[in-house]
Amino acid sequence: MKILAVILTALVALEHIGILILEMFFWDHPVGQRIFGMTPEISASSATLAANQGLYNGFLAAGLIWGLLAGRRDVKIFFLACVVIAGIFGGITAKTSIMFTQGLPALIALAAVWFYDKD
Repeated sequence: MKILAVILTALVALEHIGILILEMFFWDHPVGQRIFGMTPEISASSATLAANQGLYNGFLAAGLIWGLLAGRRDVKIFFLACVVIAGIFGGITAKTSIMFTQGLPALIALAAVWFYDKD
């Protein structure tokens, strides 16, 4: 079952790499505008903020990858908990679906690491 925890954590890291790419490079692009439901004017005026958000998502992914490569359960727990909290906050303040698209996968991975990733 430890492999399940590793796979789920890796999937959360990959999701946040994808979010980094979307927010940093495709926010002010038809792809980003379609995904986030924005007009060209809104995406242009918020592109700098989105790039900042993307960078933070990259840090979350980097922390998860560090935890996976180093085999550090504590690091994985910390960064997965950060993603869960960010997902809850984003769901409350920005868009409810963020709780399910980011928070829930991280919560499932966190539970898997907590229960199965023990040496």
